[in-house]
Amino acid sequence: METNRKKKLISQVNIFRSVIILLAISIVASILSPSFLSANNFFNVIRQITVAGIIGCGMTFVILTGGIDLSVGSILGLASVLSAGTLAATGNTLLAILVAIGVGLLCGMVNGVLVARYEIPPFIATLGMMTLLRGCVLVYTKGSPISIKEDSYKIIGKGSIIGIPIPIIILVVVYVIGHYILTQTTFGRSVYAIGGNREAARLSGISTKTSEWAVYAINGLLCGVAAVILTARLGSAQSTSGQGIEMDAIAAVILGGTSLSGGTGFVLPTVIGAMIMGIIDNILTLMNVNPHATNIVKGIVILIAVLVDKKVKDLSAKAEE
Repeated sequence: METNRKKKLISQVNIFRSVIILLAISIVASILSPSFLSANNFFNVIRQITVAGIIGCGMTFVILTGGIDLSVGSILGLASVLSAGTLAATGNTLLAILVAIGVGLLCGMVNGVLVARYEIPPFIATLGMMTLLRGCVLVYTKGSPISIKEDSYKIIGKGSIIGIPIPIIILVVVYVIGHYILTQTTFGRSVYAIGGNREAARLSGISTKTSEWAVYAINGLLCGVAAVILTARLGSAQSTSGQGIEMDAIAAVILGGTSLSGGTGFVLPTVIGAMIMGIIDNILTLMNVNPHATNIVKGIVILIAVLVDKKVKDLSAKAEE
């Protein structure tokens, strides 16, 4: 009875810890800067985290299988510049959007093949892709930005519907679909099964390689979606687009309660993790803190999140004994 009570308590802490952290950081932020609580600043924070939040959704799928994807920033960068280049050459907004999503999907599929088919460790495979794709971005742009002149493209990042910014609407739609896939489909159950025990999943009849390939493809596709939003919001595609965003995405997933070892977690709390990272950025900006110090704070947050994840796993293991 005592063991069951401990396991239930640990489960509740694991689910709601991201909410508790968000509330705590929000309270601290409101004390440090009164302007933090303004409606304009709130929407600014949400708009700023949409890119990392969308990538975090795809990263949740990957981490649930016990994998990792370090190439998301480079995928976003390549999708961004090729989309902007297509728009500059053709003036066709729809084609430019499809190029971004298609490039993201293709890169994700390649990652999936390397990891699932050739069994290259995810860290190594995606690290190699990160370097390769960033090189492609620099070669294509020659280090120069590509401007976006079509208003029909810019509206995706700057427009709104009934007062709600379009990027936020896209973020919500992505998370609703992601939640449905993970909780209501056979594929979603296979993702959890692979992360929990890959060999047991294989013996139970799950096509582990196909499912693992699919999560990297989904992650790549969402990088393409995020690339459109970022490029439209900035009004240009930069050769540095996406650099470092993999850390924000991974931190959002961990802060959302998904275990780095896979098999445990949910997609919806990932957006809360993204908000935590966004609030940290926002409050440091409002306080006029040196921008370079942001990385120090983010690094500390990531380390604390990993330590908490390990502690929760240890408590869960003890509760099962």
